[in-house]
Amino acid sequence: MNNGFPIQSVHALPKPYSKKEIPKNAAAKTSFKDVLQQQIVKPAHLKISKHANERMDKRGIEINSAQWETINRKVAEAKQKGVTDSLVITDEATLVVSAKNNTVITVMDRQEAKSQIFTNINGTIVID
Repeated sequence: MNNGFPIQSVHALPKPYSKKEIPKNAAAKTSFKDVLQQQIVKPAHLKISKHANERMDKRGIEINSAQWETINRKVAEAKQKGVTDSLVITDEATLVVSAKNNTVITVMDRQEAKSQIFTNINGTIVID
């Protein structure tokens, strides 16, 4: 007897696992901290173009690893804000960096940078 109502199929739901029956391929418990760390975007390390490397050598510009990490982090922040090409100014040097390509395009010392005009830059990063 149908009475005008559609006939529905009944599907059994899978039985929940007890703690003893959890399959070995089930995901291991992950802490909130671990999930958060996986979601945080780690900045890609900057590459130094051949031109920039030659300029650094020729001008005796040295940037220590702590400064590189700061520059790397700030360029990644700028990239998240939509910056594609940035001017990075430190105490000792000025760098033109393609945030889009994670590449240092050119480097000059601060004295030389004072007399330059920088074009095609849509962001500036000043690092003390």
